Amino acid sequence: MSDRILREHARLAILRTLYDEMNYASNDSALVDHLEMYGIRKTRDWVRNELAYLADMGAIKRDEQGTVIVVHLLPRGVEHIERRLVLEGVKRMSPPER
Repeated sequence: MSDRILREHARLAILRTLYDEMNYASNDSALVDHLEMYGIRKTRDWVRNELAYLADMGAIKRDEQGTVIVVHLLPRGVEHIERRLVLEGVKRMSPPER
């Protein structure tokens, strides 16, 4: 898998994970574990770079809490998951099954 495709998949997986959380939030350490469930085994620094990208796109907000980064899903991230807009550099959601 190319680096670009892997990053796009990881960014979507991060947004989906946050969307599925009751409070639309998680932390970078937990996201590393969640990405492994999607078959994406990367370092915490790699995940933090993807979080920075998503924050730059306005999809998430990052809050540094000591050695942990707490991540909150923002409306643009929700809109991407709900197929109301497409964020550049983030894999599109598959169409819903009918």
